[in-house]
Amino acid sequence: MTPHISRKTRVTGSVAAAAALLVAGITAAGTAGATPAPTAARGGAPLALSTSHHAELVQDAQAATAQTAKTLGLGAQEKLVVKDVIKDADGTTHTRYDRTFAGLPVFGGDLVVHTAKGGAVKGVTKATKAPVAVASTTAKIAPKAAALAAESTATKSIGAKKVDAPAPHKVIWAAKGTPVLAYETVVGGVQKDGTPNQLHVITDANTGKKLYQYQGIETGVGNSEYAGKVDITTKKGGSGYELTDDSRGGHSTFDLGGSESGNGKLFTNSTDTWGDGKPSNPQTAAVDAAYGAQETWDYYKNVHGRSGIKGDGKGATSRVHYGQNYVNAFWDDSCFCMTYGDGQGNTKPLTALDVAGHEMSHGVTAATAGLEYSGESGGLNEATSDIFGASVAFYAKNPTEPGSYFIGKKIDINGDGKPLRYMDKPSKDGQSLDNWSADAGNVDVHYSSGIANHFFYLLSEGSGPKDANGDHYDSPTADGSKVTGIGRDKAEKIWFKALTTYMTSTTDYKAAREATVKAATDLYSAGSAEVKGVESAWAGVNVK
Repeated sequence: MTPHISRKTRVTGSVAAAAALLVAGITAAGTAGATPAPTAARGGAPLALSTSHHAELVQDAQAATAQTAKTLGLGAQEKLVVKDVIKDADGTTHTRYDRTFAGLPVFGGDLVVHTAKGGAVKGVTKATKAPVAVASTTAKIAPKAAALAAESTATKSIGAKKVDAPAPHKVIWAAKGTPVLAYETVVGGVQKDGTPNQLHVITDANTGKKLYQYQGIETGVGNSEYAGKVDITTKKGGSGYELTDDSRGGHSTFDLGGSESGNGKLFTNSTDTWGDGKPSNPQTAAVDAAYGAQETWDYYKNVHGRSGIKGDGKGATSRVHYGQNYVNAFWDDSCFCMTYGDGQGNTKPLTALDVAGHEMSHGVTAATAGLEYSGESGGLNEATSDIFGASVAFYAKNPTEPGSYFIGKKIDINGDGKPLRYMDKPSKDGQSLDNWSADAGNVDVHYSSGIANHFFYLLSEGSGPKDANGDHYDSPTADGSKVTGIGRDKAEKIWFKALTTYMTSTTDYKAAREATVKAATDLYSAGSAEVKGVESAWAGVNVK
C-alpha cells in the first residue's frame, strides 16, 4: 500500500472575488507603521499547547466540575461543562464553561474561571450575574406553537424562504434579565440571497413572547486579487493527488459543483499542479480556499499558539462553487466548514485569503467566547473576524497584496472605484458606525462592527493622517483626542487574549473595553504604554 505523503506544491491560484454588502474582510500583506512581532513582557502570554496537553487540561477540568461548581456557589441543579482551557506562561489557567440547569442548556450561563498556578481562584468572568434558577421546567406553551411563531419570525424578519422549523427544545434563557424557561427553535430553509438559514429563535416557554433571535450562519467576505503561484500542501494517493492537508489537521477542500447542499466531491488531480489562475477552471477557487485555510492555520498556530480552530489539532473543511451566482461566503459551525460562492456570473469566486481568515475566525469565536451573533455582541463577533481576517493576510505577506486598512479596495463593488469599507473611518461607507452610541445594539452586526474595527485601527496605527503603501488614511476620534498606535502585532495579541480569556457570549462594547484592558495588563503590565493605548483607542470610539 502506498503511504500518504504530505507534499508542498507550487500551483497557480487566486482569482478576483466580489463582495456582498453585508460582509467584510481586509486585504493586506503589510502594515502602516508596523513593528516587529513583540515578545510578551509578562507571564500573562498564552502558552502554545500541544494537542495532547490541551486535551489533558480539558479532561482534568471536566473531572473537577462538581468541585468547581461548589467552589463558585452554584445551585444543586446547576452543572458545568468544560468548553476550553487556556494556560498562560505563569501557570494561570482560564477555563471556559457552559452551564446547564436541571439538564437544560443555559443560554448566557457561560463563564470563565481564572485560576492561579497553585489552584486558587483569581476571578470569574460571567456572561450573566443573575442567579440561574427557574421555578419550574414545565412549559405552559406547546412546542408546536413556538415552532410556528419561529417560522413566522424567519419569514417576516429576514425574508427566509422554504422555512422549516423542527420541534424546539427547552433551554434556560439567562442572557438578559431574570432567567426564564424558554424554547429554542432553529428555523431552516434559505435566506433571500441564497445563504442557508439557521435562524435561532428564543421564545418564552410560559408566555410565548419572542425573547431573542440570531443567525447561526455567519457570513463574511473579502476582496481577492491575483495571488500568483502559491504553496499549498496536498496528499499523494494511489492514483494521483488530493487537496487534503494532513499537516494542518486534515483540512480538505471539496467541490459543490453549484449545489447548495451536501459535502461535495473532494478535489483530486492526476498531477500535483492545480488550477490556472482563471475562474473557468474549477480548481482555481479550490487553490485559493486551500491556501487561505493553510495561512489561517499557520497564523493562529505561530502567532497565538492555537492548534486549529478549536485548539484540538483538527482541521476544518472548505467547500467551493456553492449555488449559482452566489455573491457571498459563510462559516457554518454545525458542519465545521467554510463555504464560498462564485460571485456574479459565476466568474468571481469569493475565495480570497482574507475571506478564509474571516470565516475561520468565526469558528475561533464560536469555540471561545461564543459571542452571540446579534446586538453589540454580534458586532464584536463580526469585527473579530474582520480583525483576524486582516491579520491572516498581514501574516501571509503575499507580495501581490499590498497592505491596506481599506476593505474591498480592488473589487469596485459600487462601480465608483471606492473601497467597500474603511477601518480608519468606517462611516465613509455610508452605513458603518465610527463610534459607540446607545443605539449600537440595534444596528446590523456588519455595521456595528465598525466600532471595534475603528478601535483596532486606532490601537494599531493611531489617529490622524497617515500614508502607507499608496493609501491615505485619516482616522478621527470621537472626542477629538490624539491616539498613538502601539503597532498591529501587539494589538492582535491583546484582542486574541481578550477574546479567549475575558469575553463571554453576552459581551458588549463596555465589557469588551474591560476585557482588552485586562488582556493588555496581563501581557504588558499595569500602567504600560500598551494598556494606556487600549484605553485611549476605546475613548477614541466613545467607549469609556
